[in-house]
Amino acid sequence: MYVTKRYDVVVIGAGPAGIFTGLELARVGLSTLILEKGRDITSRRCPINHHGSKCLRCKPCDILCGWGGAGAFSDGKLTLTTEFGGVLDEYMDKNRVAELIEYIDQIYLDFGATTTVYGDDKKEEIRRIQRIAASADLNLIPARIRHLGTEKCTEILTRMREYLDDKCEIRTNTAVEAIIVENGEYAGLELAGGERIESKYLVAAPGREGAEWFSGQAAKLGLSMMTNPVDIGVRVELPAVVMEHITEIIYESKLVYYTKSFDDRVRTFCMNPYGEVVNENNAGLITVNGHSYAEKKTKNTNFALLVSKSFTEPFKEPITYGKSIAKLANLLGGGVIVQRLGDLLDGRRSTPERISRGMVEPTLKDATPGDLSLVLPYRHLVAIIEMLEALDKVAPGVNSRHTLLYGVEVKFYSSRPRLSPVLESEITNFFAAGDGAGVTRGLAQASAAGVVVAREIIAREGKSS
Repeated sequence: MYVTKRYDVVVIGAGPAGIFTGLELARVGLSTLILEKGRDITSRRCPINHHGSKCLRCKPCDILCGWGGAGAFSDGKLTLTTEFGGVLDEYMDKNRVAELIEYIDQIYLDFGATTTVYGDDKKEEIRRIQRIAASADLNLIPARIRHLGTEKCTEILTRMREYLDDKCEIRTNTAVEAIIVENGEYAGLELAGGERIESKYLVAAPGREGAEWFSGQAAKLGLSMMTNPVDIGVRVELPAVVMEHITEIIYESKLVYYTKSFDDRVRTFCMNPYGEVVNENNAGLITVNGHSYAEKKTKNTNFALLVSKSFTEPFKEPITYGKSIAKLANLLGGGVIVQRLGDLLDGRRSTPERISRGMVEPTLKDATPGDLSLVLPYRHLVAIIEMLEALDKVAPGVNSRHTLLYGVEVKFYSSRPRLSPVLESEITNFFAAGDGAGVTRGLAQASAAGVVVAREIIAREGKSS
């Protein structure tokens, strides 16, 4: 192993947490290296989007990896609330988290984000929807949402990349093999080919796709780990008009339900009005997600229904559990499976003919018609069916037999190390941030986490921003 260079700070991952760490550090002149295993943002190309082909299982996946992280081609929603989108409020006061979200929101505006924010007005309409939801045992958590849109999000992240180009060193297509700790202290990183990079500070912000790698590194280093609930479910697609009375007011409605059968928590996640369903390649596993654009619109709305399940002793591998379910879906369907709700309830698989006769035209064209009851555990299926019945009372038509269910959707952020209020691990000068570290679950709090870490490093160096 040979040492090539030493920096003040090395950041693993160029998603929102890593980028905002870099933006904040750029103000004070510390020598900073950002490492990203995926490609640069101008080189990221998904074959499905550009050639109309099926998922080619690229490694790494251009949708999830590269400059901007999974957020680069997401629908680009900034959830301007402390109520969801991460657990930063477990490390610091909620007022502090709110201040950080306001701060990063202004930076997104400076780089070209839209000034439109959903949920700023129409308070009475929101309360009316909350009352209807409550009568169906649903808790509607309102939030201010700044919707960037998939194409605009990419533009903003490109501008951030250009801004940082001469302020720090950025290396894409560079995977980190191992985090090196010597005599109980952080010492550096090993890259492919035996190259060693050294720095005083390390910020690990690997993103969701790197969650398993990060948890593996943490285990090797002997870090104490906390287990988050594992989120597994389906993506629902239906005519946009069904949800229009909600999405036009709130844009993304966060609805939480506790099942009558098992008291499991189910929630809506990542709602995409007039959007499209997409594949994600998680290290060879094909899962499902959704996007929505600022200008291009479809006739459908899609959102995830995620069932949260916490595990107790002796099981400590929630990511492995989620991946095993995704593997089963891939085994049976060759990728993502799609099923009409009516077929699921009737105990039969969907076929291409049954899908074509339905009222909802799938936006994910290469999903395989099949039977999700062969994939999802019974407990999860019951939770999803109960949730759809409850949602139908708020938005009649959700529980239609024509509604499409795509599976599976899994969120790989189920393990996180024990961290201090400034997100420092048990190893001095080794910080962790973002979705892959299990701290955040979206653009806003991931960006805020990067600011928290950078400001602490700046303070320790006696610098002034």
